[in-house]
Amino acid sequence: MNKFTWKLSVVLAVFFALTGKVFSQESMPDVFREETIPEQLKYLQEHTRVYENFRAIREDIFQKISKNTNDTLSKNRSRISTLVSSNKALQSRIDSLLKIQEASEKTLAEITRTKESLNVLGMQVNKKAYNTLMWTILGILILLLLIGYLTFRQNRNITVRTRKDLNDLKEEYEKYQKKTRLEREKMTIDHFNEIKKLRGS
Repeated sequence: MNKFTWKLSVVLAVFFALTGKVFSQESMPDVFREETIPEQLKYLQEHTRVYENFRAIREDIFQKISKNTNDTLSKNRSRISTLVSSNKALQSRIDSLLKIQEASEKTLAEITRTKESLNVLGMQVNKKAYNTLMWTILGILILLLLIGYLTFRQNRNITVRTRKDLNDLKEEYEKYQKKTRLEREKMTIDHFNEIKKLRGS
């Protein structure tokens, strides 16, 4: 028997002597059926002894914790696989939503641009620029209308005054013509009377 085998035998003997009450071949502790792997390992650490850097564990308990570990790993792998699939599906959904959002933003920008512009002679003109231009044109037209009205009023006043002056001049001319005619007639009568007097004498 070599030295290693002898040490192992001593370790096993001491282990079974010290932990015989805790681990019975007949029963499996509830911790290995109900608790998590960390709890099971904690239980092993608390209920086994170390001798010359060896920890002796009952075979059925070792098999049980090995099975529990493999089952937990298998469940976790399955859960990870499910989470990866879910993550891929969510990423695909996010990409789809991002594309929809990008399309919506483009549509919104187009609607906003269309809303803020007008089609004038086949050209898109910004509403603010269009309103500014229209108000400027309207202001110029009102100014021209006002200037036209003032010019018309001034011309009308001049026309009325000229017509009045013309009428006054016409009346004055008629009076002068009448006066001249009367004077000429009087002069003609006086002249005729003189001639008549000269012939009679």
